[in-house]
Amino acid sequence: MSHDTQLDRYKKLLSFIETHFNEDINIERIEEVCFYSYRNINRIFEAIHNETIGKYIKRLRLEKAAQYLKYSEMGVSQIAYQVGFEDRSAFSKAFKKRYKSSPQAFREKTETLLEKQKATIWPANRKREKLEFEIEFLPSFEFLFLEYRGDYHDSSSIEKTWNSVFDYANEKGLISEESIFMTEVIDDAEISDHINSRYNFSIILEKPLNFELTDLFRTKKHQRQKYVKFAHQGSHQSSLDFYQEIFAFWMTDVQLELVDLPILEFYPNFSDDIPEDELITETYVAVS
Repeated sequence: MSHDTQLDRYKKLLSFIETHFNEDINIERIEEVCFYSYRNINRIFEAIHNETIGKYIKRLRLEKAAQYLKYSEMGVSQIAYQVGFEDRSAFSKAFKKRYKSSPQAFREKTETLLEKQKATIWPANRKREKLEFEIEFLPSFEFLFLEYRGDYHDSSSIEKTWNSVFDYANEKGLISEESIFMTEVIDDAEISDHINSRYNFSIILEKPLNFELTDLFRTKKHQRQKYVKFAHQGSHQSSLDFYQEIFAFWMTDVQLELVDLPILEFYPNFSDDIPEDELITETYVAVS
């Protein structure tokens, strides 16, 4: 069996888990997806992710539950069912083991931290302009991406991943003057361990691919969706700080229902010679 065939099977399994992690994924389903015995694919998976398939799925479920507790008003039982737990007590036990607090206590602590965060960003004695944003529908499109997993403050590793995407796209003739690069922010860094936070560094495809993907590159389809668009000028680090402001004042300034989809980032004026303080980051947060 060729190396590329093995990679394709692994990538197919990874995409399947990311889409269906809240369903009943048993050994038979995994073997059907990747055409490997469960024992063998589990060994490969653990070597790459430092955790078994089962632990990976359980972590995704609990992290998604934490996001719901933080950003939604769903009840604990509803959240447990939404992320794939049939029993609330089993969910609460697993959640407490992961986050050292019950789901309800986690929600209350998050609300308290949010209030403290607001006070830190904008003390009571300072006037604040409301968040500026636009409502925009992004159309359906397909993008090629390479997943980066790790700390979003690790600029060296991020630059290396971006260079890999650019070099691959350039080699395959995918880059033109109209090319659009994008980051898909999968996880909340305050919920996921930094080492497991996922970001998909991407280029939007102008036409269907006419070649088979190699290495760990994958494609994904974005469906037409409504977003709140924020624009920030400044360094990469300052744009991360801007995230704190967005969500600290979301309830008072935006007042729209969040949708459970990744945040998207676009960089309309990026170039090698642009100063950091002039870089513009457009952040898109999905809403209903």
